[in-house]
Amino acid sequence: MPPHAGTPGNGRPVVSFGEPEVGYKERSWGVRIPPRIAAVAACAVLGLGLIGGAVTGSWLIGDSGDEGGGDRFTQAGELWHSVPVDQLFPPTVDGQGAGPGGADRTWTRIAVAPDSGCANAFDPLLRKALAPVGCERLLRATYTDATQSYVTTVGLLFTDADAGAMRDLDTRFTRDGLADRTDLMPLPYAAKNTLAADFGAAQRASWTISVLTDAPVVAFAVSGWADGRTVDTPESAEKAMESGDTTPAAQAGLGNEAQGLADRVERALRKTVTSPPEQSS
Repeated sequence: MPPHAGTPGNGRPVVSFGEPEVGYKERSWGVRIPPRIAAVAACAVLGLGLIGGAVTGSWLIGDSGDEGGGDRFTQAGELWHSVPVDQLFPPTVDGQGAGPGGADRTWTRIAVAPDSGCANAFDPLLRKALAPVGCERLLRATYTDATQSYVTTVGLLFTDADAGAMRDLDTRFTRDGLADRTDLMPLPYAAKNTLAADFGAAQRASWTISVLTDAPVVAFAVSGWADGRTVDTPESAEKAMESGDTTPAAQAGLGNEAQGLADRVERALRKTVTSPPEQSS
């Protein structure tokens, strides 16, 4: 996937991933579906497959998809070099209902980082926490909101891990509350000559980290003000979005910025795997 910078405008259409459900947040792609619901879904998928010959949805119930094509977990891990950057990080993202109180948000991409390793993308302790799953490739892009008041870096860490290792990492993050610790934060991508030029470690206000369990991917986002102000009390998106929170990050809606954009990039990744682009003959 050749990296290139995205600029606002250029006549590109708005990309919408649909209106999210209230409180939308998915850390795994199907592994926590209740047994009864999963059984019904499996029957529906089987019926569709018999009628149309499709395999869409097989990932959700643990099947490998079409024979010889590799399972969905493996396919997801290969997306970093086979999918255009505009598909993983659209130039414009429509966040209906993503803001505080269900307000709409629109984000415009202002920079795409060259794909790289993970050495300079995370705080040291977070890098150590992620080490068990390895780092195959890291993709990042930075966006701004419609008012150009905030900047948010969103990233996809493609790991070397198998499904078991990803489940173990997700369990550890949940059990030990690692996603809420201020000493385990992603670092922003501060692209020169953009609104994010001064978006450094000291400017981080809110962040989110999601360990996916049905793909070898860790999705994350980190947000801050576009004017380069420093932040003394960064707060995880989950806490900043709690009702009654009065921290600067919460009052500005920066938890919503990080969580909303991360959710939609994660959903775009999922859509790409379940509906891969047609290969030219």
